[in-house]
Amino acid sequence: MLEVDLNKHFTDLDNRFDARLSAVFAVRRTEVSAETTGFSAKYECRIKTQYQKDLMGLLEEGMLLAVRNFKAKKYDNKRFTLLEISRIGPEHFGLRGLSDTSYYPYQFEIIEQSMADWDTDDKATMMIQISAIPLNYDLIISGYEHQYVKGFTYPIVGERVYILNKNTIHRMYNRQLLQELGLPWDDNKIVTNSEARKDPRIGTIKMFQEEKEPIPIYVSYERLARYHFGVFSFTGGGKSNLVSNILRRMLYHTKDTKIVIFDISMEYPFLLQDVFADTTINSKIITETPVADAEHFRKILVTPRKFEKSDISDPLQTIYKLGRLGHFVDGSEHPPTYDDMLDDIKRLAEDEGKKVVNLNAIVQIKMKLLQWVKEHKLERSQIVSKEFLDYLQTEALSACEKFKVWNRGGLYGWASTRTELATFLEPSEEEKKDEDSYTTEMLVHLLEGDTRLLCLSIVEPSVVKQLAITLTSDMLRHRKREFQVDPQILFVFDEAQEFIPAYDKARGIDSACTQRIETLLRQGRKYGLGGCVATQRIAYLNTNALQQLHTYFVGPLPRPYDRTLVSSTFTIDQGILEKTLEFAPGQWLLSSYIATGMENVPIFITADNSETELEKFLSTKQNKLSS
Repeated sequence: MLEVDLNKHFTDLDNRFDARLSAVFAVRRTEVSAETTGFSAKYECRIKTQYQKDLMGLLEEGMLLAVRNFKAKKYDNKRFTLLEISRIGPEHFGLRGLSDTSYYPYQFEIIEQSMADWDTDDKATMMIQISAIPLNYDLIISGYEHQYVKGFTYPIVGERVYILNKNTIHRMYNRQLLQELGLPWDDNKIVTNSEARKDPRIGTIKMFQEEKEPIPIYVSYERLARYHFGVFSFTGGGKSNLVSNILRRMLYHTKDTKIVIFDISMEYPFLLQDVFADTTINSKIITETPVADAEHFRKILVTPRKFEKSDISDPLQTIYKLGRLGHFVDGSEHPPTYDDMLDDIKRLAEDEGKKVVNLNAIVQIKMKLLQWVKEHKLERSQIVSKEFLDYLQTEALSACEKFKVWNRGGLYGWASTRTELATFLEPSEEEKKDEDSYTTEMLVHLLEGDTRLLCLSIVEPSVVKQLAITLTSDMLRHRKREFQVDPQILFVFDEAQEFIPAYDKARGIDSACTQRIETLLRQGRKYGLGGCVATQRIAYLNTNALQQLHTYFVGPLPRPYDRTLVSSTFTIDQGILEKTLEFAPGQWLLSSYIATGMENVPIFITADNSETELEKFLSTKQNKLSS
């Protein structure tokens, strides 16, 4: 039986759980590269539990435990060290004493006789062994209130071990977040809903799953977006499903957060079709080629197996009629910037600077350009004006005359043609006629306007990578020029190995892309710019970029190197990570430094299924058509 004043906080699973802390071991760490060994907790706790036939079906890895520690006396014996179960195993006294060298028929007889014991509550013959790791938090109970103190306090060996009950877990992870979201809180009742519009939860906690009422799990979407998050799982683990579920709820439950998806696999127009068809959320899908009609749109979409034969013509027709579709036009003739002019001067110095007179002229032209930028208080990334081009050509020709530059050489030709660039400052007649075409500059204007969801569904790697470089760089420069954090913008990189490969694997545009996105992740949170990284092979990624992530969802990663890299990069105990190998699609290990109710405490969750939202949406559409 639980102590009367503790039954509001802990559970003994209806008098089934009676456990004691039997030992605390210091875990020895090897002095080898962390990428090889991963991370392990400093201590491991061994717990012995009296056997009860139903108990093994109720205990779960990931459950949180509490045991009194050596600071408890100062707090009326109500200060506890928190632990997380990493392994559970039953033991039989007869089997434990059985030796492999015993007479073989005798071994089989003992094993067969032990089978009947598991269906009894024989505590003299059997027990349950539990391994747990410290969460590096203490729980202090004062009446009905909880206080969580960061740090490890050595637990008292021999003390009773308690399981945190559903309400305590709910309070620990969700109370503060629900209050921030302005949602109701009830100490005695868990109120939750799986519908994305009604409830901002991302799923449920994988504890007490035998009971009907699940424990929801919430995150702060503002902190999730601003401080970057990662989704890592092998093929079929549900990465795109989880990401689309998070993005949908982020749009519904934040005021003005904007999202840009670099969708190299053409998945998200389908996975978020309910959002694109929503007239209250301004959105745009940019494809590689023009989309003629809704039927053409259907043919180019990647569809989950479950929906391959579904009729989705009506929602796609709605999206098409709402003008949500556009196509990308490669802006090779993009308006020149002051940086472009400086790049031209640098190349001229390399090609034409062998003659001293040419070099003198080039230096003067550069000085005049920088003088214009300084006097007009401009950023080098800004597009040049017609007035500047007139000024630059006049000053460049003057420098050529002054230093007697040959009037048939490349430098003179460049100096005499600067005003011709004015034609690039205005869109061409073809672009004016094609209202559905978008250049990079037009996409930047969309983000600066009221568009909240921009999906760049472009399968050509070089095109989408160049867009990633340009958009992230431009938005970061704009925010730096005039300090701004709102509205927050989240850049989503699905198939992230295409965008942020490790430096030793990056060449050409890949190298530029991984550098720019790393810069975004390093600096973006100061300016309200966040990143989402989703991939199945974390070992191929830029680890400098990965270290900027503050929240991570980890699914099954079969390759040991991937798991050890996750363990060392995000300081997750390898014993906890091994559990992810048993996960079904949609189950995740969630840990966050900032977006969850408990800082850096790994927890197992089952994410809400994005496909369920789509089924409801398509069903509603069909019902409207039939009526």
